[in-house]
Amino acid sequence: MTHASQRERIEMRIDSETKSMAERASAALGCASLTEYLIRLIRENAPKALEQEASIQVTNTQFDNFVAICNNVELMPSDRIMAAAKRLDAEGF
Repeated sequence: MTHASQRERIEMRIDSETKSMAERASAALGCASLTEYLIRLIRENAPKALEQEASIQVTNTQFDNFVAICNNVELMPSDRIMAAAKRLDAEGF
């Protein structure tokens, strides 16, 4: 585990049953402290949560339908919408 040169503090209040369960789990995993256990949980789970937030998963059928709609000339955005999109791109959006 890497340690940052500057450490931050997280304060939280939890009920005694949850704390006891966390302490038992920490000991079962061989963590030296409850803090080490919580850090391990965050480092293992946060990347998964962030990846799920940043990605979209669709079925092959859904993707095929999306591509078909995008390629349908009759459903193309109007010139005004395209101009607005270009302005947003130019402004960094």
